[in-house]
Amino acid sequence: MKVRVWSEFGARERESLFARAEADIGAAVAAVAPVVEAVRVNGDAALREYSLRFDGADLGGLSLAAGGEDFAEAERVLSSEVKEALVFAISNVAAFHRYQRPGPMSFGEIRPGLFAGERALPLASAGLYVPRGRGSFPSMLYMLAVPALIAGVGEIRVVTPPNPDGSIDPACLYAVKVLREELCRGGEPFSSSSAASAASSSSIEVFRVGGAQGIAALAYGTESVKRVEKIVGPGSRYVSAAKRLLAPLIDTGLPAGPSESVVLADGTTDVRLVVMDLLIEAEHGSDSAALLVSSDKETAFSVARLLPESIEALPEPRRTFARDVFSHYGGIILADGLREAADIVNSFAPEHLQIHSARPFEVLPFIRNAGEILLGETTPFSLANYACGANAVLPTGGRAVSFSAVSVRDFIKYSSVVHVTPEGFAALRDRVSALAEYEGFPAHAGALKKRGKDGLFPS
Repeated sequence: MKVRVWSEFGARERESLFARAEADIGAAVAAVAPVVEAVRVNGDAALREYSLRFDGADLGGLSLAAGGEDFAEAERVLSSEVKEALVFAISNVAAFHRYQRPGPMSFGEIRPGLFAGERALPLASAGLYVPRGRGSFPSMLYMLAVPALIAGVGEIRVVTPPNPDGSIDPACLYAVKVLREELCRGGEPFSSSSAASAASSSSIEVFRVGGAQGIAALAYGTESVKRVEKIVGPGSRYVSAAKRLLAPLIDTGLPAGPSESVVLADGTTDVRLVVMDLLIEAEHGSDSAALLVSSDKETAFSVARLLPESIEALPEPRRTFARDVFSHYGGIILADGLREAADIVNSFAPEHLQIHSARPFEVLPFIRNAGEILLGETTPFSLANYACGANAVLPTGGRAVSFSAVSVRDFIKYSSVVHVTPEGFAALRDRVSALAEYEGFPAHAGALKKRGKDGLFPS
């Protein structure tokens, strides 16, 4: 494993380092275009065809929507340990997100007689994409569904790729069961009155369909899958390509592609822990990214020495994933001091950042761009991915410079609300008329000037 010194990077090398797998999805867009069009034209028939072709799942006479038998079977096969862990994690995630829900309206006096504010309303419907190809991701389901429920989204539709036998991941179904039976009725995690009342009016459906065809179903609607107002959730490059293709038609939400992480380490941390934490996001897939940025030479070279052995100790296919990551979108960078290390992180703008330092709160002020910032060696990515409460669906591809983690706010829209009294109108009329005439809009100005004349406005 090679340690690269940041000061020796040329401009092209830096550009290459900051590239991600999702940046090169032109071919994927071309590949998914006929799939998206087929779903638009043929609906459910196309969904069944592509489930067989891409997922090896012959859905036969199965309903695309999960039913009571699916949920009952999921509960039967799932271990009590996993069930308890899901309830625990969902509780933490709900406790974190319930404080994000805004009041129904903010309203205030801008100047005498001029009142303005915002009214917050939940989306009527939302589609949640839960990936499946490289593992089971019930964590993604509750990370998406909990904020949608707290926001008060009326209809939530989950699409997720089926197993070859047509079944849906049992932990995902059990998470939905928990949300339906406990949280939606205002259970403890939804104990704030606004969150409880919002969630109680929501419904959740789950569909055994994934990939680009699942995104298209949510965007266009089919016989079984009704169209939604917004799509949220991470996925493969083909899912990202479908979202990019459909963005002119529907809000495709946060850009969340292949996983990426940066560990920032100074010389005060245990390098064995750094090695373990570098592998967490690297094992997601060959198109993931994992970087160590260190301000300490000994730390950088120690990790370089230990990392290959740790990669080889992983079982397949995770071993191959990690090998590929550190051959393409990963590596070890030595910075000249902590400030330069932070500058590298800010330029990369990672999805996940962990600060490995005995004094992480002293490092935190230097960080500007990261989807999440985990402080200290006892806060590894693993914990935050599942059960710390903060959302683990985060911006990728360098978009953490302007995007934030999925939150309740992703499922709420805001309308400006304005009221002007006669007193306020009198203060505004002449000034606004002057601006309207300057911009060449006589109707704008006339609508103001004529008010108060010929009985058009009460005195």
